[in-house]
Amino acid sequence: MPTIRTNDVETYYERRGEGRPLVCVHGAWTDHRLWKPQVDAFGDDYEVIAYDVRGHGRTGPSAERRYSVELFAADLRALVEGLELDRPIVCGLSLGGMIAQTYAVRYADDLRALVLADTAVSSAFTRRDRATRLLFPGWAMRGIVRLLGPPRYVDVAYWLAERTRGKEWFGRDEAVRSYVRETMSSFEASEFNKIFRAIYDFRRVDLASIRVPTLVLNGEHESRAVFRHAAYVERTIPDVRSAVVSDAGHVANLENPEAFNREVSSFLSDALDRRSVYR
Repeated sequence: MPTIRTNDVETYYERRGEGRPLVCVHGAWTDHRLWKPQVDAFGDDYEVIAYDVRGHGRTGPSAERRYSVELFAADLRALVEGLELDRPIVCGLSLGGMIAQTYAVRYADDLRALVLADTAVSSAFTRRDRATRLLFPGWAMRGIVRLLGPPRYVDVAYWLAERTRGKEWFGRDEAVRSYVRETMSSFEASEFNKIFRAIYDFRRVDLASIRVPTLVLNGEHESRAVFRHAAYVERTIPDVRSAVVSDAGHVANLENPEAFNREVSSFLSDALDRRSVYR
């Protein structure tokens, strides 16, 4: 089982192929398996690395009392240095997109291109975000997780998401829905809450300072709020391009991997083979 020391944790990773490095960062409460269709698709042309973020999967819990997106980004930096990756392409989905944004700002000179999928720029960006925080404060939500336990909390969260974001937000593919649900339900409450808090505390980074080519992807059935976040990214990052993945929701890379991979492949061919400004 390949692991590498990243700060104070042993991080599990999988590596396939040769060429320019492409590091894939999964979303909250999932794991490296989220990226299997991309590892399979890009492993012939790139060196693809998929790893388990601190607290997740085979990397597992750590002694840190609190997690933050900044800590996750520092772990990613340690992974890049430890594996001696030369200016990787970083691709992140949801929480992984938050980590990727933070990495791109903090380590701007050690990045070749950026892919941000189904992600947010802050937990308090839109009016709806702020209203949600007032109605469901972080301390109360963490208390509910402790009271119910992650499996029952996930049941409630799925029920609520279907009624507020639509049944297709988590996609139509039952295998994808089951994978996400099972991984989310597998956490201990304390670790689940540390990850929850990192998302809840995430605030905007200096996106205007990102100078590498950037692709913004969202599933067709992603929430309207996330599309507003995406519009801000498109206005702010100088060299940016965006696309919508048809027949997909929040986990667009698994729900329609062919369309997702096609957009990423086209973007990378353009971004890496010539200097390009997309607007």
